[in-house]
Amino acid sequence: MASALSMRYGTATPQDLVIQAAEYGQSALALTDRDTVAGAVSFIHACASAGVAPILGVDIALETPQPYLPTPAHGGKWIKPERPRVTLLAHDKLSWAGLCAIISLAHKNSREDPEIERDQLLKLAGEHGLVALLGPRSDIGYNILNRRPDRALDYLNTWQGHGIRTYLEVVTHCQSPDGSNLSDTFAARMLQWAIVHRTPAVLTNMVRYGQPQDSRIADVLDAARRQVALNTRNGLTNQAFLASSAHMSDIARRIAGMVGDPRDIGQALVRQTIELGQACIIDPQADLGMNQVYVPELAKLLPGETRSADAILQERCEVGFANYLTDNSVTNSEDRRATRYRLDAELAVIQKMGLAGYVLTVAQVVDMIRQMKVRVAARGSGAGSFINHLLGISGVDPIQHNLLMERFVSTLRPGLPDIDIDVESDRRIEIYQAIFDRFGDRRTTCVSMRETYRVRHAIRDVGAALGMPPGEINTFAKSFPHIRARHIRSALAELPELRRSGIGIRAARGDLDQFLDLVEGLDGLPRNTALHPCGIVLSDLSLLARTPVQPSAQEFPMSQFDKDDVEHMGLLKLDVLGVRMQSALAYAIQQVKQTVGPNAQGADDTGVINLEKVPRDDPKTFELIQSTKTLGCFQIESPGQRELIGKFAPVSFGDLITDISLFRPGPVKSDMITPFLRARQGWGATNYMHPDLEPILAETSGVVVFHEQVMRIVSVMTGCSLEAADLIRRRMGDYEQLDEIREWFYKSLRTRGYKLEVIEQVWDVLRSFASFGFCKAHAAAFALPTYQSAWFKAHHPAAFVAGVLTHDPGMYPKRLIADDARSFGVEILGLDVNRSSDTYVVEQTVTGEYGIRISLAEVKGISSQEVADIIHAAPYSSLADFIARSKASRPIVERIVLAGGFDALHGQIVSRRDLLFHVAELSAEFKLKKTVRSAITDQISLGMQEITWIPESTGLPALSLADRVKYEIEVLGIDVSAHVMSFYLQMLTELNAVPAKHLLQARSQSSVLIAGVKVATQTPPIRSGKRVAFITLEDSTGPIDATFFEEAQDQYAPVLFHSWLLLVSGTVRRTGPRGVSILANGCWELSQVYRHWKTGGVKSVLDLIGSTPINQLDPVAPTQIWEHASGFRSSPYADVRPAGSDIARSMRSAAKMAP
Repeated sequence: MASALSMRYGTATPQDLVIQAAEYGQSALALTDRDTVAGAVSFIHACASAGVAPILGVDIALETPQPYLPTPAHGGKWIKPERPRVTLLAHDKLSWAGLCAIISLAHKNSREDPEIERDQLLKLAGEHGLVALLGPRSDIGYNILNRRPDRALDYLNTWQGHGIRTYLEVVTHCQSPDGSNLSDTFAARMLQWAIVHRTPAVLTNMVRYGQPQDSRIADVLDAARRQVALNTRNGLTNQAFLASSAHMSDIARRIAGMVGDPRDIGQALVRQTIELGQACIIDPQADLGMNQVYVPELAKLLPGETRSADAILQERCEVGFANYLTDNSVTNSEDRRATRYRLDAELAVIQKMGLAGYVLTVAQVVDMIRQMKVRVAARGSGAGSFINHLLGISGVDPIQHNLLMERFVSTLRPGLPDIDIDVESDRRIEIYQAIFDRFGDRRTTCVSMRETYRVRHAIRDVGAALGMPPGEINTFAKSFPHIRARHIRSALAELPELRRSGIGIRAARGDLDQFLDLVEGLDGLPRNTALHPCGIVLSDLSLLARTPVQPSAQEFPMSQFDKDDVEHMGLLKLDVLGVRMQSALAYAIQQVKQTVGPNAQGADDTGVINLEKVPRDDPKTFELIQSTKTLGCFQIESPGQRELIGKFAPVSFGDLITDISLFRPGPVKSDMITPFLRARQGWGATNYMHPDLEPILAETSGVVVFHEQVMRIVSVMTGCSLEAADLIRRRMGDYEQLDEIREWFYKSLRTRGYKLEVIEQVWDVLRSFASFGFCKAHAAAFALPTYQSAWFKAHHPAAFVAGVLTHDPGMYPKRLIADDARSFGVEILGLDVNRSSDTYVVEQTVTGEYGIRISLAEVKGISSQEVADIIHAAPYSSLADFIARSKASRPIVERIVLAGGFDALHGQIVSRRDLLFHVAELSAEFKLKKTVRSAITDQISLGMQEITWIPESTGLPALSLADRVKYEIEVLGIDVSAHVMSFYLQMLTELNAVPAKHLLQARSQSSVLIAGVKVATQTPPIRSGKRVAFITLEDSTGPIDATFFEEAQDQYAPVLFHSWLLLVSGTVRRTGPRGVSILANGCWELSQVYRHWKTGGVKSVLDLIGSTPINQLDPVAPTQIWEHASGFRSSPYADVRPAGSDIARSMRSAAKMAP
């Protein structure tokens, strides 16, 4: 049986197939996906729930010497014809290890098209006792089909000669043409041949889908996999479904009747099938090693060490504990006792659960990363562990911030805890390689993930399968937001930007019904296996006997199991996440060292800034945060976060922890922010509900914000342990268990003397909190780089922005970050072939201030090799010298000219247009010289370096300022010479449009016009369940945030989502003493407005924006709203990236619309 884990082949999940088998009353089921066992863990869990015995195997291809054949699709890609395939079944621990080895080898041989050499497979299968099923697509099947029984017998003897238990697989898909390898006739021939040669046979249906009606989806997957249209394929059938036992018994009798006695032969076929299935039932724990923990052996971790892992961990913690007491000046005896108790309690839990080796492994990896001089920080609930802090894994002090170990690990919660590590993104691959080098590829692998069909990919594959024109397919796909494929119909009916489009009109007429059915059918199906962005598995030497691995595109081996499955397999999964902000901070530290030197603010004794030691109560840092000028800062740069910190006004590191916790999906959905701010600002009384809860809720003004607060409330009021309280918290996320928990909670509190009204009030708070809170340890770990980034921006803005521009860690395009830098007094220095590097570099300007030089890497289309060659050959004396020695291609040279890269060399003599003319002339000249040089000597090369070239004016008019800006944007994505909005300034002044810097002075609720470049679009969930769109415009004086609710989107969505230069009308909304945004009621493409102004002045513009667009379509049904079990309502289009929201290309698109 193949599931959807057989990429672009199967259509049903393992879980769905198990449920269907259980409904049929089947006692066992075999999962034999193509080239993978990725579905094994979920299959085993589903079988356990359904009472079905699991059987595991794989359908693998044999390598053949046949040549590649062309297919007509997409220009004639060369593909292999169908190869012989064999199904292998495991039945114990040894055969499972063999299965893993065979799959790994098949993928190693061919990453995109797995196959294994026959001799390799025979050897491994024989050594590991695997069972082989040879069916209609096997080498034996092909030879029986081609009436070569002699060759079929040779193959059979080969299989059996290697000690492999071999069965012939009888399959019929009744509708297949008579004589094909899936016909009744051929099935009878296979059975007859098995009988003659005394080989056991089994009956299967080569399942690909659950029900016959799913066959059309399988056909589309075939077309996508083979890159052919559906109408070019023959032999389509709907019979590869999961059939009932009665159906299969009927088939057995029918095929047996074609051979001889239908009863005896048919019963024998069914009996042999059942017997083989019973013999191959897998024991997940004994055979796969599930529910056990595997970490690197201590001898590998610490060579030569004879002590136990517990003893080594104890010693390391004692050293760290002594340093902790000294570093934090813990002299009070009570504090020392409490701290000691915390350490001892944590060590007891770690030792009881046998996790010392796990913790030591993680600590060693972190130590290794630090030795590589890479910034590293822990993330997640692991920051709540005092042991992790003492070992240097986490930089957050859990005692100072009142964090709980029980949120991280608990004796009541089996399995490995989770420690996540953030590192510099540009060095992540280097770190991966170091981990592999340290532990070896027999103990180490990466984690895989499955990319699934969403609407855009589904549209492309279905369109190609149906033979639609590629251009039409591309237009369809790009018009959709990044939603689930199953929502395509509702999106076409409900989203105004789609409803009025060509595809929307055709869908409303019913012209696309088949197309839409197939797109919906692909929803959620796996389409590709990729490298997980951060997961690495560390294990003992049993790793490759427990999981197959396959190479990723980066050539790292990756387990076929995803992040959840590797944990179920008991494997240590370490998340090593590349974080761009860590790279930006590391780069900024380097830039300060090079420009300011050892006396820079924040530098330690070594003369280098140490962000771990900068004070976390710096007034200048919190002044910056409170100002909301936090573009580029980690976690606090989005419109919503800037609004929140403007209202919150954090004054301490603890406030940052709270802020980050509040601005998460859960707290936003449950509306925890409003009551918190009311209590925080003194607008309402603080309500602790009971005096016992005041110590728990004081830090958040009486509002439950953190998971840890829920745990403490439950523990204090019921008397249970914190470990038990965490289990209760987790169970509260399952709404089916709420009644049971409520009964226990009420009974416990009544027994302890709490009044009913208090119990009811506390329960209501906890119930509404349910799954909506946030882990304080996680927030504290996030708050550290948040504070560090804000500190850097406050004290070294040029270096910080250079780091942000180089590593691009945030949500905004670089031109907005660059424009924000100007507001901090940082000059953006233009492209210069002699001064620009492959990164953004800080330079001291003639005024003594610091500026940032634009990177050569920003030039559109330039390769990293071209950048390196240009830098290596610098400096250049002229354009001619550059063309002669830089190795840059002519298009790149032309773009550098247009972006001003030669202004410093020639700008005082000739214009960019003159230089562009000379590029063509010089390129032709040097091309000729190179041809001559290749025939003579290399002396001409030296001569070219000594060339003295003086540019001359061509007499052509210089580029206008508008043209210069246009080309800068097209080439660099950044407007250097002038802001693009400056060309609309006169029109906007006449329209009384309000610039960003004056919005704070605007009266609340007043009507205004604003304009700018759209730099961000978000559609977050809101409690009403409707779709809301938040956009950020930038107008050279700062960012402006505007909100479009559904009513405004109805008429303006096409412009809102697909235009980049906008004029927006709306009302001013004050969001605190430092915050302001616009509640929008209309928007127009700025270029269209400009044309009206040029031809008809202000009156024409006012007529345009004052008119109401006419909706010529039928009234639309109300937008669907999802209501979750928690009572929260949301739009299916919330939290998805809208169409046209590619901010990386925003300014290059906007340049084409500039006047």
